[in-house]
Amino acid sequence: MSEVETYEVAVVGGGPAGLTAALYTTRLGHETALVDRGGGRAAMMADTHNVIGVTEDTSGKEFLQAGLEQVKSYGADHYRDFVTDAARTDDGQFRLEGGDVTILADSVVLATGFSDGRPDPPAPRTARGLHYCLHCDAYMFVDASVYVMGHDASAAHVAMIMLNFTDEVDILLNGDEPTWDEETDTQVRAHPVDIVEEEVTGVENGEDGWLEAMTFEDGTRREYRGGFAMYGSKYNTNLAEQLDCDINDDGTIAVDDHGATSVDGVWAVGDVVPGHNQVPVAMGQGARAGIDVHYGLRTYPMSLEELDDHGEISPDEVPAISQRQRERARAHESNVSTKQPETADD
Repeated sequence: MSEVETYEVAVVGGGPAGLTAALYTTRLGHETALVDRGGGRAAMMADTHNVIGVTEDTSGKEFLQAGLEQVKSYGADHYRDFVTDAARTDDGQFRLEGGDVTILADSVVLATGFSDGRPDPPAPRTARGLHYCLHCDAYMFVDASVYVMGHDASAAHVAMIMLNFTDEVDILLNGDEPTWDEETDTQVRAHPVDIVEEEVTGVENGEDGWLEAMTFEDGTRREYRGGFAMYGSKYNTNLAEQLDCDINDDGTIAVDDHGATSVDGVWAVGDVVPGHNQVPVAMGQGARAGIDVHYGLRTYPMSLEELDDHGEISPDEVPAISQRQRERARAHESNVSTKQPETADD
């Protein structure tokens, strides 16, 4: 039987959104558990793009590890585990079941993301010729030969968008028939995009691991620096569905501007909710959700109704932050109470 731990906040998912939500709830004084199984889309990044202050030579794994260490340093507890079951208890808490730990929490933040649909092999190596984020990676392919692999309207539109960056763009149907509508067909064929129908039979990589070319069933060879796979997404909404959160028609979790779901006490952030799938966007969502969670959990100020029941607050009732979190905060290097004031001789 797994160990049971109790927290004010449980964050499921250790990507940029989940890490940021956990950072905020922890620094705002709430005992927080972060549960993630490792990996995820951000972990696949060979280089980090579009994140101010993070240089491009930082890999996704390095970026996430630095974030995790930061969150832990503020006092959050981290569990490397996979949450498979979620339910609300009779007393209103949330029970999350993992392989090695069971967590009871007053509030839950779901940052479970999605999985990209992938082309069948052969395909280039991810992040070395196979990419999924147009807004992150289009800049890399200015004046380079680019493919877009897929057969639906999204593939056609991404191919046309890439014409803003390069004049060498192919759509690779990889043996499939186009499934885009007539309007999109007219539109894409009016743009200088080659539509390659044959299946991909081989991939050629250079010594640096980057894609150089692909070969096709008809014996042709086409050189590419990289491209994008457009095969849709599978949103990881299993826990949200178990908790009866509303799901949008596109498969994402329905949330308000602060990430709150239709279920009181449950928030969702990151790639599992509507919006651009970008690291800075996910971090912003995590921050907003973390602050919103705090508003619902903080003790003070008490409302007039609460004061009627409670009476005047005595000095020994403050601060409201738990003793555990107080000790962790005081031990943190950023805490001013642990620093010696400067003297005239300093």
